[in-house]
Amino acid sequence: MIERSWQNWAGNQCAFPSHTAKPSSVDDLRVEVQAAAARSQSVRCVGAGHSFTPIAVTDGVQIGLDSLRGIESVVRVADGSAEVTVLAGTRLHELTARLWDLGLAMTNLGDIDEQSIAGAISTGTHGTGARFGGIATQVRALELMTADGKLVQCSREENSDVFHAARVGLGALGVITRVTLECVPAFALRAVEEPSTLRETLEDLEETVAGVDHFEFYWFPHTDRVLTKRNTRLPGDATLRPLGRVRSYVDDELLSNTVFEGLNRLVTRVPALIPALNAVSARALSAREYTDRSYRVFASSRTVQFVEMEYAVPVSEIGWVLREVDRWLERSAVSIAFPVEVRFAAADDIWLSTASGRPTAYLAVHQYHRRDHREYFDAVEAICRSVGGRPHWGKLHSLGSAELRDSYDHFDDFLRIRDEMDPAKLFGSEYLERLLS
Repeated sequence: MIERSWQNWAGNQCAFPSHTAKPSSVDDLRVEVQAAAARSQSVRCVGAGHSFTPIAVTDGVQIGLDSLRGIESVVRVADGSAEVTVLAGTRLHELTARLWDLGLAMTNLGDIDEQSIAGAISTGTHGTGARFGGIATQVRALELMTADGKLVQCSREENSDVFHAARVGLGALGVITRVTLECVPAFALRAVEEPSTLRETLEDLEETVAGVDHFEFYWFPHTDRVLTKRNTRLPGDATLRPLGRVRSYVDDELLSNTVFEGLNRLVTRVPALIPALNAVSARALSAREYTDRSYRVFASSRTVQFVEMEYAVPVSEIGWVLREVDRWLERSAVSIAFPVEVRFAAADDIWLSTASGRPTAYLAVHQYHRRDHREYFDAVEAICRSVGGRPHWGKLHSLGSAELRDSYDHFDDFLRIRDEMDPAKLFGSEYLERLLS
């Protein structure tokens, strides 16, 4: 009997692979891939397990890339930026700290940095900022291992169609082994966080999003209260004024994690308390301002387990979507303790990017892992789908290939490249067949 050997961070997905491998080199990886192909066993790679979908689940071979990590080369260019090649299993928090020591930074990051670089780009991880794309837009070249163990190089100049497909490739084309990123000179961020109302935030939204480097906000359901976050880019040699140790612990660890975990355990037993607690929590928030290294401001610690769904909608529709979610909550018996997160991104040209071809607003909804998320997520998904929303590839959704084909102009181009790269579907899974048929 095979015992469960893997589960994701949220605990909502588990895998029973027949074989697990943790290659320590690209040559070791080739041995594992070729052996799986000889046994006709499917192969799925896993990074940090921060996807909420079954994207890493397999009953075949599950390959962990944690031993393939680190910076391999740095090629400087005249403006102070650089092309940095890293191994696929490198975790974002390790990479960004090392880049800072080199006087460099990633242009943008998400709010969690536990992921591997390969996992982050494969599922379309993004941050916020109307002028900035997701992490995959920072990729300048990729190296992938195909089912026969060969290495394929791709960039805009070399195997360009593979490049357009592989930057958000869902692990369906092969195993990413190396990533070359365009990194910018190190920069600091001045963070201004303050409470506001949803009404005021939406009234000024277009101007705010255009005028702030990195803007996002959190709306507390069952209230009109939000927490806004404005991050402004500063030179890397700017004077840093990070949060004090006590304030950082109280705000980011005690309140955001320890107390929030306790409140979620309480409202799981007594959901009727949620609207009142949300109102109290939102009004208890105080403004704060600090300046720190960019990667320290972008990302934050998350220890409270949850499941998440996120939809990318045209930026012009985000106000209507939020109001519709609010109206649905007023009509329903569902109570939600987690804030709704809203972020923004520039349009890009990546075939399966959720921001492909259009400026985008992201709406992320969460539910505590001990509570049922289905009714809430289904309702939000229907609202987002009504305006052409696209689901985040690493987060829960109900769509299959028919709906996804309608959402992406290059969906069939992606399938064509997949058929060329992996005709036997070695890197497939039951979940991918639902998405990519």
